[in-house]
Amino acid sequence: MPKTWFITGASSGLGLEMTQQLLIQGHKVVATNRRPGVLAKLAQEYGDRLDIVQFDLAEPESIASTVNGTFQRHDRIDVIVSNAGYGLFGAAEELTNEEIDRQIATNLTGSIHLIRATLPLLRKQGGGRIVQVSSEGGQITHPGFSLYHATKWGIEGFVESVAQEVAPFGIDFIIAEPGPTGTNFGANLVRAKPMDAYDETPAGAVRRAITEGSFEIKGDAARTVAAIISAAESETPPLRLALGSTAYSSISQALSARLAALEAQRGVANSADRQDL
Repeated sequence: MPKTWFITGASSGLGLEMTQQLLIQGHKVVATNRRPGVLAKLAQEYGDRLDIVQFDLAEPESIASTVNGTFQRHDRIDVIVSNAGYGLFGAAEELTNEEIDRQIATNLTGSIHLIRATLPLLRKQGGGRIVQVSSEGGQITHPGFSLYHATKWGIEGFVESVAQEVAPFGIDFIIAEPGPTGTNFGANLVRAKPMDAYDETPAGAVRRAITEGSFEIKGDAARTVAAIISAAESETPPLRLALGSTAYSSISQALSARLAALEAQRGVANSADRQDL
């Protein structure tokens, strides 16, 4: 059955791929982006099944008005896809205040404001589904991506908490966690001005891998998006959806390491309990 989807960051990468796949399948799409004209060809092809909206997640004042206007134009929005974001590379010491603020405003607080703006409207219509596009970087880390990881770990914690708050209203969430995927993420990667001190560190090694094109990317964008759509259309989707063999392996290893560390601390925890008595 055709649905209406609201997708942020629809002009490139996974957002564009998702917009195209959904339109081909017969759905309606509200596609938001910061660059007017990028989706003009799709608009000509699909007419009123594509509603193009321009706004910037880093500008909170525009989010609520955009969301409210969208719900007024459409009878129902079935799926909200919070996808807009970008990568910031640089050792923490290399980053500028402006780079830090923009990364957080777009990837974290922008997504938070978007979700908060949709909740009362989803409640009013009797429920809905929100897909938060995170990454394997919401569960693991790479040197040089500290601020990017901060935003992804942050939004995953926010979503996991909110999901419990709004479940009684028929609103549920999916946190999509793709691994490195063949999109234009690298082309849009913002890179801090490097410091010589980090050349021979793990952050420097990752920087060289990115520059030389040797950073391994296995994920296929079309298959990744198809898996997200399939999950979003299922009756009982998982809260977290690891996408791609790299993400599954990396996240599994990270969780196993944390479990092992927790088991190693069991004796200390038991001792603290006895002391409390």
